[in-house]
Amino acid sequence: MREVQVKPCAQLQVTHDGDLLNIHWPGRPSSRFHAVWLRDNGQDDRTRDPSNRQKLVRLQDLPPQTSIRSATLDGNGRLDLVFAPDHWHTHIDLEWLWNHRYDRSPPRGLVPDHRTTWDSGIFDRIPVLEYDDVRSDPARLLQWLETIDRFGVSVMKGLPERNAAILDAIALFGFVRETNYGKYFEVRSETNPANLAYTPRGLQPHTDNPYRDPVPGLQFLGCIENRAQGGESVVVDGFRAAEILQHESPEGFALLARYPAQFEFRGMKGVHLQSARPMIECSGHGQLAGVRFNNRSCDALTAVPFEKMAAYYTAYRRLGELVESADLQGVFKLEPGDVLVTDNTRVLHGRTAYHGEGNRWLQGAYADKDSLGSKIRILKQEAGPGAS
Repeated sequence: MREVQVKPCAQLQVTHDGDLLNIHWPGRPSSRFHAVWLRDNGQDDRTRDPSNRQKLVRLQDLPPQTSIRSATLDGNGRLDLVFAPDHWHTHIDLEWLWNHRYDRSPPRGLVPDHRTTWDSGIFDRIPVLEYDDVRSDPARLLQWLETIDRFGVSVMKGLPERNAAILDAIALFGFVRETNYGKYFEVRSETNPANLAYTPRGLQPHTDNPYRDPVPGLQFLGCIENRAQGGESVVVDGFRAAEILQHESPEGFALLARYPAQFEFRGMKGVHLQSARPMIECSGHGQLAGVRFNNRSCDALTAVPFEKMAAYYTAYRRLGELVESADLQGVFKLEPGDVLVTDNTRVLHGRTAYHGEGNRWLQGAYADKDSLGSKIRILKQEAGPGAS
């Protein structure tokens, strides 16, 4: 083992004949890194393009027996490395290395740390922002986007009451996800509707378009008119419902997470969409990654083994009961100029039935979540250290 002492800030140890680097961080847990991983993640200009930071070196370009010849700190927060057998030199920012360490315990708990689950009191917990403030103030824009990211839902007021204004809300951070419904769609009663959403019926809380692969990540609903009696919007945190199901019945939760449900849409001429995914999706660490729940679009279940089908339906029924529980439902009435945003991979939305002579007219559109995350990261970088 070769040990290199470097200033009071850290200690480096190269072990296992150069295969591993141990870093003893001051006031932090130690971490280990493999030589091949360090070589692959070098930050020098021969490894990554200096302008776009994409990798220039393929993994197969690295010597199969890559090892660490030396490891030192340069005094400016960088780790300098020389590798054998080809004497390749690179450097890596220490703070980057800490943030990307992989020698640590896997995430614990069912819900990822950066998500917060909620119940019927959601609208007492999240800020309601004005469109003009979000559009003009980067701090308010960041607050809005982080609310969507953490809670999976937000309400914004003051959107201009004009046709297709919902697209302006999406343009604050990203791009429209166009579907067979167009860049945006009308949510109001129609004759011979292509979707039950275009009727006065009440709608069970659901995620949209489960028959797509991938599903749209975000749904936007902008209110233009809402003078009908009834028609309150309903939102439910699918992660919270899944938490409860997992606590009540680990076996039922496991069935919904293991076996795919089939979803289908054939409501428009020239369109036949199908997808098969579990109603509850988990990451490799067993944490919640997504929920798909839409009874209207659920096709015959054929991927569940015969001996598991009865138990699967019991779990499916219980999940349906949970999403219709008053304790989990956030209920409110959209007013003209309001925008409801939901994370369509997590939050279910629905509505109560409406009637009377007044109109209920919403316009909806979809966007993907990657642009949301990108904008959050850019805004934080521009705000500098200390940004929320």
